[in-house]
Amino acid sequence: MAKAQIGVYGLGTMGSALALNMAEAGIRVAVTNREADWIARFVTEAGALAENIVPQEGLEAFVASLVTPRVILFMIPSGAPMDAMIEAIAPLLSPGDTIIDGGNANFHDTRRRSAALATQDLHFVGMGVSGGEEGARHGPSMMVGGSDHSWAQLKPLLEAIAARYGEDPCVAHLGPDGAGHFVKTVHNGIEYADMQAIAEIYTLEHHGAAKIPEEIGAMFTRWDAGPLKSYLLEITGKLLTYTDPETGHPMVDVIWDAAGQKGTGRWTVIEALRMGQSASMIEAAVGARGWSSEKYTRVEAEKILGGARGAMECSEEVLADAFMAARILCYAQGFRILKAASEEYDWQLDMARIAEIWRAGCIIRSAILDDISEAFQGDIPHGELILAPRFAQTLAQCIPSLRQVVSQAVHSGHAVPALAAGLSWYDTMRQGWGSANIIQAQRDFFGYHGFEKFGVEGQFHGPWWDD
Repeated sequence: MAKAQIGVYGLGTMGSALALNMAEAGIRVAVTNREADWIARFVTEAGALAENIVPQEGLEAFVASLVTPRVILFMIPSGAPMDAMIEAIAPLLSPGDTIIDGGNANFHDTRRRSAALATQDLHFVGMGVSGGEEGARHGPSMMVGGSDHSWAQLKPLLEAIAARYGEDPCVAHLGPDGAGHFVKTVHNGIEYADMQAIAEIYTLEHHGAAKIPEEIGAMFTRWDAGPLKSYLLEITGKLLTYTDPETGHPMVDVIWDAAGQKGTGRWTVIEALRMGQSASMIEAAVGARGWSSEKYTRVEAEKILGGARGAMECSEEVLADAFMAARILCYAQGFRILKAASEEYDWQLDMARIAEIWRAGCIIRSAILDDISEAFQGDIPHGELILAPRFAQTLAQCIPSLRQVVSQAVHSGHAVPALAAGLSWYDTMRQGWGSANIIQAQRDFFGYHGFEKFGVEGQFHGPWWDD
């Protein structure tokens, strides 16, 4: 029997979908799983694609069924399970073999594993996969970090299964060790902020303008036909038309008002703060999900503090422009984080290429990514997306609408943490002289117990009291 070109360990939702995608692309793929009874069922359900699938129950047989140098993709939970599998499989591998972690792993773990395996001449790849089950099955966006050797092995396989934007496969080798997983983490952070901005606009229309979900869904669908086109707007427009068959109410009103999270948005914020970067919109989105989990506290607080919200009077055009400004700002913050990490870890991330591979297959695919890619191919002042001529012009047109929406929301008692955070960041960035001199003066004053040694315009700074 011919050996397989790649092995997939883990036949859960994503692993199964990727394996079938590979088989359909004509790639011979070996598969195995910790629960062996899953394997036969997977092969049966693969139907005609089973001719390109090599099922193996034992780890040794699985490794032996692969061509050398071997390529093994793990689609298992991150953290300890991945470390355990590396420990089990590494002794069975040979120099030059590649192990891939296709889960949402912390990039620090990826860097650690890459360094450890390199001492055995084994290559470790951290690969971010976006698009969910549907994307994995029919074409995901993939962000690859690892050695040039491993990319040479992977490139033909991944380009064959990746989503395509025109003829361009949405997969790229972004840098060594943790680069791929870090880019996927920031992708998810941007996703958090974009989702939160959509949710806030929905809330303003529903609770502020008394519109029913179906009306708001129709508005999002109209937006999705223009410059705001994106996957998240598309699915939100659709889901707002669904009716709960048991109650007859809109499905969105039946869903429990508490949003879950898996941690990647939080990781984005942690890394941004560690590098001294602003991710205020992403932080607001992460915080909003955390607050949402306190549903019972919020219900009680409504009784004590009052939950009344005033009416909102914003036209659809104003809301659309406000959302355009917010979307630009959340992407700009995301790319700032990528730039900072690229410099810190010497990854030399290609920002234009990152934008390109996000144009199809991934959750945050949107029309704005073409403009972002084009901007990064040019000369952007200080590498700041909001200073690129096209985006600076768009923001000049749209910020007044964002300002109107945020001010009306605040005045009427509507919570808009992400929209407000984006506006505050924009206003801070556009002001050459702000309030930081007061903060620095406070630090210097308490550091020296008086102004007698205080310098002018921050020229003299010494130890400070407790921060």
